[in-house]
Amino acid sequence: MPDLFAGPGGIDIAARQLGIHLTGIEQDTNAVATRRAAGLPTVHDTVLNHRPADYPEDRRVLTAGPPCQTFTFAGTGAGRAHLNALIKAVRSFGTVVPADLDARTRLVLEPLRWIVDAWSDLHAYEAIVLEQVPAVLPIWQAYADVLERLGYSVATDIVNAEEYGVPQTRRRAVLIANLYSPVALPAPTHRRFVKGVPQSAGDPNLLPWRSMADVLPGRGPFTVVSNYGTGGDPKARGRRASYEPAFTVTGKVSRVRLVGPDGHDLERFSHAEAGQLQGFPADHPWSGADIPQQIGNAAPVQLARALLTAATA
Repeated sequence: MPDLFAGPGGIDIAARQLGIHLTGIEQDTNAVATRRAAGLPTVHDTVLNHRPADYPEDRRVLTAGPPCQTFTFAGTGAGRAHLNALIKAVRSFGTVVPADLDARTRLVLEPLRWIVDAWSDLHAYEAIVLEQVPAVLPIWQAYADVLERLGYSVATDIVNAEEYGVPQTRRRAVLIANLYSPVALPAPTHRRFVKGVPQSAGDPNLLPWRSMADVLPGRGPFTVVSNYGTGGDPKARGRRASYEPAFTVTGKVSRVRLVGPDGHDLERFSHAEAGQLQGFPADHPWSGADIPQQIGNAAPVQLARALLTAATA
C-alpha cells in the first residue's frame, strides 16, 4: 500500500502501530536515509514515476501528504494563488490542469491521479488519508466531491493536532475516505489547548492536552521563544512555557531559543527532542542532512494514527 511523499515516516510509523503495511515513495535522499535506518519500506524516487499498477498486491489504503511549501504563508504563495484553478483541475478528474502551474504546486494533484487510475482499472483503494496545511482545505473539499461521485464516503476539515495527543499546536487540513463504510473524522481524544487555561481544566471526558514537559521530562523548566505564528514580527515573538504544548514544529525548529528560569539561554532542541514533539519515538534514527527540515515536514504520528483508524474502521 503506497504512502506518497512519505517523508521520514510519520504516517508509516502510525500505520505500523496499527498493523497496516505501507511502502513509502519519497524523493528526498535525506528522508530516505532516515526511513531506511528505521526499517520502513521505501522506494527512493519521485511519485511522478509511479502508478497504482506498480503496487498491485494490495489496494487497501492510499496515504499522501504532498509538499506544502507553495501553500504556506511562509512560502512562495504560488499554490494559494492558484487555488481556483486547482479546484477546477480536481473537479475535472485531473484532465484540465493549467499549464502555468509550477511543478511543486502541481504535486497536490498527484493523489487524485492515483485514486482515479486505481478506480478506473477496477482495483480502487478501500481507504484514503490525505493531510496538508490548512490553506489546502478547498482542494480537499474538491477531492471530496470527486470521491463521492466514485462511491466513497468522505470527511474533510481542519483538525488540531493537540486534540489527538500531539504535544504541539498544529492545524492540518485532512481528508479521509472509505469505499465500503461510512466515515467521520476522528473524535478528539484530548482537550484543545487554550492559552492561560490549566492543563487540568476542561472536558472531563477528554484527556489533558500534552505539554513539552510531558514528552521531554529530563529537560527541566524552560520557555520557548519563537516568532512562529506572530506574522514574523521580531518584536512580537511568541513564548511557550515547557508546561504548555510546543508551537507548530517547522523546519526551523533547530533555531528556536530555549530560555531557563534564570533568563539564560539553554541548549536548543536536539533532533531526538524535536522529533518527540512530532510524536516520533525518542530513538528514531534521524539520518542524512537537513534533519530539522525532515522533522518539520513530517506528519505527527498520533494524528496520523487517529486518521488511519477512522479511515479503515
